[in-house]
Amino acid sequence: MENGSFEITDKDIMGRIGKLKTPHGVIETPTLFPVINPNIDFIHPRELRRLGAQGVITNAYIIYRTNNLREKAVKRGIHDLIGFQGPVMTDSGSYQLSVYGDVEITNSEIIEFQNIIQADILTPLDIPTPPYVTRAEAEEDLKTTSSRLKEAKKIHSEIGDDRLLVGPIQGSTYCDLRTNSVKTAESIGFDIYAIGGMVPLMDNYEYSTVTEIIIEVKKCLSPSRPVHLFGAGHPMMFAVAVALGCDIFDSAAYALYAKNDRYLTPQGTLKLNEIHYFPCNCEVCSSYTPQELRTSEDKERLLAIHNLHTTFTELDTIKQAIKSNTLFELVEMRIRSHPSLLEGWRNAIFKKDFASTIERFDPSYKRTFFYTGIESCYRPAVIRHQKKTLELKIENREVSISFSPHIDAEFYFKPPFGIYHRALKESYPVGHAEIPSIIEAETIETGLKNLKEFIEKNKHVRITLICDTRWKNLISEFFDQIPTNVSFREVK
Repeated sequence: MENGSFEITDKDIMGRIGKLKTPHGVIETPTLFPVINPNIDFIHPRELRRLGAQGVITNAYIIYRTNNLREKAVKRGIHDLIGFQGPVMTDSGSYQLSVYGDVEITNSEIIEFQNIIQADILTPLDIPTPPYVTRAEAEEDLKTTSSRLKEAKKIHSEIGDDRLLVGPIQGSTYCDLRTNSVKTAESIGFDIYAIGGMVPLMDNYEYSTVTEIIIEVKKCLSPSRPVHLFGAGHPMMFAVAVALGCDIFDSAAYALYAKNDRYLTPQGTLKLNEIHYFPCNCEVCSSYTPQELRTSEDKERLLAIHNLHTTFTELDTIKQAIKSNTLFELVEMRIRSHPSLLEGWRNAIFKKDFASTIERFDPSYKRTFFYTGIESCYRPAVIRHQKKTLELKIENREVSISFSPHIDAEFYFKPPFGIYHRALKESYPVGHAEIPSIIEAETIETGLKNLKEFIEKNKHVRITLICDTRWKNLISEFFDQIPTNVSFREVK
């Protein structure tokens, strides 16, 4: 089903809402596949569906290695085995390989087994190389993974059905190896491209490296391809991951955190014994007080239900933000949940090559621009506006630039955008931008930099800056020397 299985319906930043077709129904992305342990009936799959799970993921290797599960799966299929009639994705044993260093199955055997048990989404046995290994080790692992991807594709093609095949992207923390992995996987052709080997980075809050790897993958991957971020399950980082182009997540975090009395929120993790009031109104939080939940015999399962509710509510919040083109505003709120997440997003937008990738994908028109902090200065809307300003051909010998929207002039100044023509007063982005009167110095400097470049480009034009004393002082401090073609008209 390569190419025809994924349809993008809405976009914002690099994020999108999409429709992924599987043999057991259409999945709307972005979404998360909760991990189901085939040996443990913790939360029944029917309940997962009710809570928002469109699909689930389970471990084909565990099923294969457990005699009674294998017999049932072969006879009845994976959907009847786990009791979930929606799309089911199966893992190949790569997780066990990363933890224990070896698995007792070959790549061809696990691909054929996933086909036999009729999984909707199949995964090859790739090598999940950990971060920061030697380059030689990363290259050798990637060579093995690439060979297995080719083998998996051949086996899957011979079967010729409409199940989806995943192409894992590896390469550890070497971005050029990640790029090579993408090129190899795309040349083979898969239905979903999955970024692997990221769990240790996310566990250690190394979000700068996480964002760097995601962007490197997206830079050279066709925009039409759905992207799966293996092992991502905390709602705190979903907005950033979606904004950078990830469509599918999978995780057992909802259950693992519940086992340790951890309560998930979009802003981070709380310890149940430290909660006095629930910041949520889900079926669990509205039925129990924190004290009642702490002493409940069903505490672990109830906590897991809350964690799933929070997870899917956050994904719906992200989808609404994409629909309304306010994903930047949501991301800029979420990154303040943790310093490492803030650092990760700044790593994505501050680097020129990363910012240009984001600009390439981000829609050029939106309804609003709400400034939320210095990160807003690096949005594509600001970058594009400033580029267009410098492309203007000024035919007049004299122009005026007002620093007040209430004083008539040919141009106006508004940080962080810089200058804009009066004809754009009601147009996006400047005319639709809500900027507080008290802003950071960096935001003002971003606008003044555009003003300076405009003046330098138009040395043949006499430019009058209409402003109060405060702005005159700021401009004088920013310029090493006021150009001779510039004069001030002070106003109160």
